[in-house]
Amino acid sequence: MESKRDNLILIGMPGCGKSTVGVVLAKVLGFQFMDSDLLIQEQESRLLKDIIAEDGLERFLEIEDCVNAQIDCEHTIIATGGSVIYGLKAMQHLRQIGTVIYLKLSCEAISERLGDLNERGVALKQGQDLYSLYEERCPLYEKYAHITIDAEEKSIREMTELIICELTRGIE
Repeated sequence: MESKRDNLILIGMPGCGKSTVGVVLAKVLGFQFMDSDLLIQEQESRLLKDIIAEDGLERFLEIEDCVNAQIDCEHTIIATGGSVIYGLKAMQHLRQIGTVIYLKLSCEAISERLGDLNERGVALKQGQDLYSLYEERCPLYEKYAHITIDAEEKSIREMTELIICELTRGIE
């Protein structure tokens, strides 16, 4: 097993602020920023919602697992898609190359932030709603996270400060 690298990997539900916090965190810490959803779209030359519509959810999750399991970088903030936690290879890899940080937000807050789930390319099973998706994913986010940040009613700046504080605490 290779040594742990200094990447920070953000996980959590769609709309919890992974990409926004990730960009700010990268600027504050002097890190690179990577959005793994954009990597998937680039590799597939399609939007996430089109991959799901054309190939189905299972195939999308396979592609996502594969792309995330191959991320090779250092000194980078990685914002992942909300469904990354379904990929065992990806999560094992991400935990090896950095610190996994779960941005925890209530289902109600996420519902307010998200518009049309299908337009966002959210990986929903047939007939699944946001609440059941939330209930299914939260235990997985908690399982894989090294650090959990309560993002409820927090600004981007507050979340960034909390993350830095937690990371500093881990060093001491």
